Amino acid sequence: MARRSTKTPPPEDFEERILDIDVVDEMQGSFLEYAYSVIYSRALPDARDGMKPVHRRIVYQMSEMGLRPERGYVKCARVVGEVMGKLHPHGDSSIYDALVRMAQPFSMRLPLVDGHGNFGSLGNDDPPAAMRYTECRPAAAAALMVESIDEDTVDFAPNYDGQEQEPLALPAAYPNLLVNGASGIAVGMATNMPPHNLGEVIAAARHLIKHPAADLETLMRFIPGPDLPTGGRIVGLTGIRDAYENGRGTFKIRSTVSVETVSARRKGLIVTELPFTVGPEKVIAKIKDLVGAKRLQGIADVKDLTDRSHGLRLVIEIKNGFNPEAVLEQLFKLTPMEETFGINNVALVDGQPLTLGLKELLEVYLDHRFTVVRRRSEFRRGKRRDRLHLVEGLLTALIDIDEVIRLIRSSDNSAEAKLALVERFSLSDIQTQYILDTPLRRLTRFDRIELESERDRLSAEIAELTRILESDAELRKMVSTELGAVAKQFGTDRRTVLLESGGSSVSAVPLEVPDDPCRVLLSSTGMLARTANGAAFPADGETKRVKHDVIVSAVPATARAEVGAVLSTGRLLRLPVIDLPKLPETHAAPNLSGGAAVSEFLSLADGERLICLITLDESSPGLAIGTEQGIVKRVVPDYPANKDELEVIGLRDGDRIVGAVELRTGEEDLVFITDDAQLLRYPAGQVRPQGRPAGGMTGIKLTDGAKVISFAAVDPASDAVVFTVSGSHGTLDDSTQTAKLTPFDQYPRKGRATGGVRCQRFLKGEDCLIFAWAGATPARAANANGVPAELPVPDPRRDGSGIPLDAPVSVIAGPV
Repeated sequence: MARRSTKTPPPEDFEERILDIDVVDEMQGSFLEYAYSVIYSRALPDARDGMKPVHRRIVYQMSEMGLRPERGYVKCARVVGEVMGKLHPHGDSSIYDALVRMAQPFSMRLPLVDGHGNFGSLGNDDPPAAMRYTECRPAAAAALMVESIDEDTVDFAPNYDGQEQEPLALPAAYPNLLVNGASGIAVGMATNMPPHNLGEVIAAARHLIKHPAADLETLMRFIPGPDLPTGGRIVGLTGIRDAYENGRGTFKIRSTVSVETVSARRKGLIVTELPFTVGPEKVIAKIKDLVGAKRLQGIADVKDLTDRSHGLRLVIEIKNGFNPEAVLEQLFKLTPMEETFGINNVALVDGQPLTLGLKELLEVYLDHRFTVVRRRSEFRRGKRRDRLHLVEGLLTALIDIDEVIRLIRSSDNSAEAKLALVERFSLSDIQTQYILDTPLRRLTRFDRIELESERDRLSAEIAELTRILESDAELRKMVSTELGAVAKQFGTDRRTVLLESGGSSVSAVPLEVPDDPCRVLLSSTGMLARTANGAAFPADGETKRVKHDVIVSAVPATARAEVGAVLSTGRLLRLPVIDLPKLPETHAAPNLSGGAAVSEFLSLADGERLICLITLDESSPGLAIGTEQGIVKRVVPDYPANKDELEVIGLRDGDRIVGAVELRTGEEDLVFITDDAQLLRYPAGQVRPQGRPAGGMTGIKLTDGAKVISFAAVDPASDAVVFTVSGSHGTLDDSTQTAKLTPFDQYPRKGRATGGVRCQRFLKGEDCLIFAWAGATPARAANANGVPAELPVPDPRRDGSGIPLDAPVSVIAGPV
């Protein structure tokens, strides 16, 4: 079966015409049309109001919807739908993206939308919620952009389908393009303008109004540079001046960073401001990539502690042994913590894209504002003239109201009454119609007074508006006054710091801390620190006593070395010097208030305490140890570098170390003091050095129930003293304690493992020593909290009794 053709035949009068078109010409024409559409309708802002069409349509349509800053929020989806349906012939995503940006305080220097909900985060690390979940309303600044738009201040044009009217530019009560900046990519051109400080921009604009011939240098006194919403530091102002002069230039934005102590062991870089459009997640990801690739050294950890209460806070912990300043310089070079911003001031002027300098941008805005204020004044004057015309007609009728009523009543219809009134009172058609429409209740004597007052007010306002319109100086003065009011209401302090240059020689600072000499100190209150150099502290008489100034152990070291920490249980732990906080070089007294607690560096068991620090120098005479049960030991200096924990003595059950000293010469005297007031002194040479696991030998012979409370090594050639405090086992009340300070040379040498000699005679009610110490002078004393205490007057009697103390003494130490 043959198929029937369904092709419609051409009409009889059809004439076939084929046009030969050059594809090159067609492509060129189509592309130019597309390029112009992108440039004019999408990508570039207008230099007058600083807005692209999508932003202008959002602000205008929100005003048309009756949304106000003082009213409630509405769903963003509703605003997007209104804009898309009436004005914007594009997708909803582009409209919502533009709306979101206008609500972000980190994107706009003066936000135009007041958002409620998740509108994203800095750097878009956390994208905004969908428009069905977020709400918005115009910000107060947006109200200024559309202020007096209904007073014929700007031109309108049909929308995409010709059913609505939209403004070609907004009245713009402030220079929005400079204040909030803009960015966009068109065809063959792009714009990238940074935000500025509103107060500075308006100050420059007002100066230009008063001095139209002002040069760029003068204007830059008011606007020294951009003021970014995220703060930061702009480094290098040459590129900014180039941009202000010819519309193109570059500058660098650096994060705001401070060096702080983030823990007892480490310092850190605290980032509180990042470059414009850079978020913390981007910085963290880049740092981790660089650390993993071993291109960035010295970073221990990175934490984002940003919250709503404190704002941005990025903590970058620095490894011990690295200079934070040098690490920061690496971060500036390798991460987005320093970014380059390229200024390209391209904007539309009379529909044409132009590259504008600072003065040109201000001039275009001011010309627009002059036009807005002039058209507004003309509109207002016309409205007031129309109203005055009606008021004058009504007053004319009120003069002879009886005649007016008679004429109206005698007329057959309203047209005849209107004609009679015109002929009788010489009124215009508009005035006559207004009189006929006015109810009789408005024709009282009181209303006449009101009308006369209104006539006078309208006449004065018309005269004022006429004066402004006829005087260019008055017009410029009004624009300047209105700008000043905006600056007063919305002006804020500058956030971005401007720097001529980096101002840093950090690149000359070594990345790692040099292995400089220092001293490691242990205070009586358990604080550890290292000095800035290897110098000793001043003598006691040279400085004023301060809290935490009793140094019970001090050893020389270098910044990248290790020292040993001898614990009361017989353990020896390695302690990296670089981990310890460094005291400022301005410390004039041995004050460890800037140190850190021992527990921050050493893991101590219950009841375990740090006895002393040693140098781990295997060429030294070794370590001397005294225990509570009277054992003495000289340890052979053998400290394997591959072990972080060593045993320096094998203690008996229930025994503990009461004192340990690293010998300097081996010629020192070892001193035991017991709680029953016995002191034994003998040369260190009487004790044979032993290996680390050995248990030592008898150092002093103890009576039943007695125990050692103090062990020390004293140079017999030095000026040394013995300090003892007596009390009672039954009470430790300070009022029952007496103390005695006696020269060390009053106590004779005895042999090892003997009982020694009596060092203090007990008074009535006393039966033991509760504290004892022997060492070189000058000696410093303090209470348990580190508060300085005074020592008693020296007593030359070896076995004399003590005297009451003015303040309790819990610790004493010799010179550092």
